[in-house]
Amino acid sequence: MDNLSDLSGELYRDVTDVAHSTPHWFQQLAEVWTEAGLLLFGVLFLAGWWRTRTAPSGAMALALLAPLATGFGYVVSEALKSLVDEERPCRAVAGAAASLVPCPPYGDWSFPSNHSAIAGAAAVALALSWRGMAWLTVPMALLMAFSRVFVGVHYPHDVTVGLLLGGAVAFLVVKAATRPVRTLVDTARTSGNGAVVWCVGRGPRQHASTRREGVRHGAY
Repeated sequence: MDNLSDLSGELYRDVTDVAHSTPHWFQQLAEVWTEAGLLLFGVLFLAGWWRTRTAPSGAMALALLAPLATGFGYVVSEALKSLVDEERPCRAVAGAAASLVPCPPYGDWSFPSNHSAIAGAAAVALALSWRGMAWLTVPMALLMAFSRVFVGVHYPHDVTVGLLLGGAVAFLVVKAATRPVRTLVDTARTSGNGAVVWCVGRGPRQHASTRREGVRHGAY
């Protein structure tokens, strides 16, 4: 374990040295991405939900589960972080370049990286719910994880474990909950409550029926 920590510390020094050699605009871009990248995952969650309002109930179930599975990934990561009191490398690694962003306060432990866990969970959950989306979400998650080392607030092993942990939790949650959530969506789509139906959509059959009615009455 000590050898692994030493290797991770060396890699951390190498990455932060490279970070300080990059142009200022690139450093600022990394600082923005390390936080704002999570917002882009949120936008994709909303887009995935919206596009499945006229899709089968299984597709809507997956879209609804994507942010939920990501939340579970964060909770598991945070629970593990509270058990492993690993100091941040921006304080613990001797001879390392200063972090590009303020070093988190003492007690905000380093292992695993919550940002990476969220990114890994979101990447997997979106890939499962939106065919062909892995080409975008996986690189996004990898960039998010790398940026946490680049700005100097995590070791490489923090972000690696965070990615794998978040992705694994999201995969298990989606696989375990798809069937019951699909049943809930089926029930909600037959509800008499307009707000509920709007949230889950009418599904392909109801949407087609509504469209035919619109054509009949000259709405289309």
